[in-house]
Amino acid sequence: MRVKKFAGVCLDGYPFVAIFLGITVIAFWMNFLWAAIPFTIVTLWCLWFFRDPDRTFTGGENEVVSPADGRIVAIKDEVDFPYLLEGKAKRVSIYMNIFNVHVNRFPLTGKVLDTKYFKGSFKGAFEEKASLENEQMGILIDHQGQKILFVQIAGLIARRIVCRVKRDDELQRGERFGLIRFGSRMDVYLPLDAQVDVEMDQKVFAGRTKLGQL
Repeated sequence: MRVKKFAGVCLDGYPFVAIFLGITVIAFWMNFLWAAIPFTIVTLWCLWFFRDPDRTFTGGENEVVSPADGRIVAIKDEVDFPYLLEGKAKRVSIYMNIFNVHVNRFPLTGKVLDTKYFKGSFKGAFEEKASLENEQMGILIDHQGQKILFVQIAGLIARRIVCRVKRDDELQRGERFGLIRFGSRMDVYLPLDAQVDVEMDQKVFAGRTKLGQL
């Protein structure tokens, strides 16, 4: 488990919780109820936003599990790999709004071949152009000789991608590896002969929903 949690909340969220909790305590201590009450709500919302529920998936070893919670906003049958690989691929795009769990999970068991960070813009993650123009981190893995690329993409509000893996790391399908804060997108690039088992606008859940099959 590369991303750790405590009391059901991702540890990466606790700095934000601590900031808002500190402001809340000070506001109550100074009897500034007009500030204390809103910051209490924000503190509780932060705890809820960084929640990290346990997930299980029992499909076959070549079944691809969703790496993120959210909604399917694009399914492309033939696109170019943006980097790390040449050629064509199928692309499935998942949009995460601020109400989704934002912890990301490995879609397949495999070895990390390479990673690439791209410092881009912060357009709305639901926009198609976000796949190429927004800040992002690509992770290329090898699964039994087949290469799969998945990309964490920051959104309009998000300004921080967390990725806990590096080249030569080996992870199991469903294992937590990172997160994106406050609204974002995940693109998954699969081989052209892969089967896609989701539909447009379908809700998916990281580590639980079958995305497709190799």
